[in-house]
Amino acid sequence: MKAVFKTTGGKEPVREQALSFTAGDFIFREGDLGTEMFIIQEGTVHILKKLGAESRILSRLEKGDFFGEMAVLENIPRSADALAHTDVRIIAINGSRFDEMIRRNPEISVRIMRKYSRRLRDANVLLQQFAGADKIDLEHAALPPDAPKSPEAVTRHRLVDVATGTAFFFSKGPETTIGRSDPVTGILPDIDLTQVDSHRSVSRRHAKIVRQGEGWGILEEVGTVNGTYVNDERIPTGVAVPIRHGDRVRIGLIQMKIVFE
Repeated sequence: MKAVFKTTGGKEPVREQALSFTAGDFIFREGDLGTEMFIIQEGTVHILKKLGAESRILSRLEKGDFFGEMAVLENIPRSADALAHTDVRIIAINGSRFDEMIRRNPEISVRIMRKYSRRLRDANVLLQQFAGADKIDLEHAALPPDAPKSPEAVTRHRLVDVATGTAFFFSKGPETTIGRSDPVTGILPDIDLTQVDSHRSVSRRHAKIVRQGEGWGILEEVGTVNGTYVNDERIPTGVAVPIRHGDRVRIGLIQMKIVFE
């Protein structure tokens, strides 16, 4: 493991630490004390939980994902192991830096809230199962993260990736979320661009397509990093811009076109 420390100069204490691990190294172990969370710059990290004599993979995390935040939020020992599945580079963030990041980037706090909301829903399902409940509270129950959408849940309206020709269909409802699957929260967008986004240029919750009367618009989410463009013009965050059949849409670095049927 290699560490590179960063400061902002003067006598201010170190707040960020760049770390490198080789495949098979443990970043931390269950029960360790910790005062830092981590953001992955390169590589893949597995979060493991020991159940009896076996370790179960709870999450597979990649570039841009974070982990270990419970130690910062609650000052408690680590609740699972973090293993470098490949060679990885990560940034360690201490409490003061974490507070600053929350203020500057609201997407981080939103993702943390979604993560804990999902945990509460899962716990609610387990409690009802242990109690022998005949019915599950659908408002709080969690769906499997990779549950397939039924054919009835889509329309023929779609975004088409110009480079590969891959079609991504709108959801049947009035909103269609666009982004990448989020292993931290287990949440899938309606249009998951992971397979065509080799450069990780698309944010987890990047944009959404919304119905506007008889037409449609596209709206960029708060916290999006690499922008959203319609016919080569950057759209403002939080404002729905009308889209029409044949329009060119760029999500991060992914060039797409609108097809309405």
